[in-house]
Amino acid sequence: MKRVGIVATLTAATLAIAACQSDGEPAETSGARTPLQFREIAKQAYIYGLPLVDSYRIQHSYFADKANPQYKGDWNTLHSIARVFTPADTTVQTPNSDTPYSFIGADLRAEPLVLTVPKIDANRYYSLQFIDAYTYDYHYVGSRTTGNDGGKYLLAGPGWNGEKPAGIDEVIRADTDFSLIIYRTQLFDPADLDNVKRIQAGYKVQPLSAFTGKPAATAPPVDFITPLTVEEQRTSPRFFEILGFVLKYAPVFPDEKALRERFASIGIGPDGGFNPDTLSPEQLQAVKDGMADALAELATFQTDELNTGKVTSADLFGTHAELGDNYLYRMAGSVLGIYGNVAKEALYPVVANDSTKAPLSGAHSYTLRFAPGQLPPVHSFWSITMYRMPQSLLVANPIDRYLVNSPMLPGLIKDPDGGVTLHVQNQSPGKDKEANWLPAPEGPFQMILRLYWPKKPALDGEWKTPQAVKQ
Repeated sequence: MKRVGIVATLTAATLAIAACQSDGEPAETSGARTPLQFREIAKQAYIYGLPLVDSYRIQHSYFADKANPQYKGDWNTLHSIARVFTPADTTVQTPNSDTPYSFIGADLRAEPLVLTVPKIDANRYYSLQFIDAYTYDYHYVGSRTTGNDGGKYLLAGPGWNGEKPAGIDEVIRADTDFSLIIYRTQLFDPADLDNVKRIQAGYKVQPLSAFTGKPAATAPPVDFITPLTVEEQRTSPRFFEILGFVLKYAPVFPDEKALRERFASIGIGPDGGFNPDTLSPEQLQAVKDGMADALAELATFQTDELNTGKVTSADLFGTHAELGDNYLYRMAGSVLGIYGNVAKEALYPVVANDSTKAPLSGAHSYTLRFAPGQLPPVHSFWSITMYRMPQSLLVANPIDRYLVNSPMLPGLIKDPDGGVTLHVQNQSPGKDKEANWLPAPEGPFQMILRLYWPKKPALDGEWKTPQAVKQ
């Protein structure tokens, strides 16, 4: 995996901080930091913290804010959505529209949870993706990893030291007190929805105490801080207050102790009490400049690395051990497709430019052709989904089609040689071609391919993503 951006940033920041101190020792308080140091540390903390802050925004809307239209229900309760996502679902960027979702917002402070998965028909893909507060994908249950025969899994937080109870197939350990479990259950076509509902009804969650018949444990109530909107996260120094709140429930990784201490030197952290109102005008401006610096670095990374294929989605998601100190990649994954899967579970090739490298726009018409034998190689299924930019949300259109996927292949028009050509444009290509039409917005857009349980040619790069050709 490539290591760019943040490593150099940390090195430069460390040198700058040292140069500004007469004795070479780190300053103990935010008052001892210079505006330059504030700017460098704010940049580091923003790159590090954006995934945590935005994930908190989503989970707050799903499990804490009952007045939010996206509210799903209480923590530690399974919430299934018996439909695919549409343009009305706007909380999460780049949602898929392939697999009805189920969610658990797991509060693991008091005791573990027991998750029961029913037996699922062998040809249907499903997965449980376990995501911690850092947005690391720390575990999977599903077709690829555990098979379709079902089982019982114990999910424990960082404070639990018990033994595996009888009847539990596996103990899964989270590094943070709060976790998100995302269930994906494949839907073959609209007529298959009742089958998906039956599967979702078989997913169960219960506290360990209920599973073992012992008294329930409790944890103190949490006074959840009000999150920022996606737009506010880009400019508001309150970002670092929220980051500090989230870090209260995210014990420090041993290899991040020095980094977290650096953040704490300007008040960012679980005990820091970062308060923009107490900063001098120079310090406050430095914090805002540091946030802007981080976003500028992300934009450069997206243009120079992601959009050119030097770095792919396969590099952006994984465990803490896999991503290491590459916080820029973690940030990019969260901004461009938060809660993305690891490469072995799903690949997400992005089609953002046409064959001449020009950005895609609904002002033009394109074709996207899969040559014979060049459909995405998968063990399960694939799709290509349309997103309006820069929002990264699904596109409303007159035929309510947000993607084309492999279950639709029997209904697609084949080329004379057996290939498949999709028509990607804002207006209908004509009734005779509408079967292969992927509707685009009027303005900028991008498409994301999803390869669920990809085969070796996709993982190794032997299979190539088709290009959009401007007509």
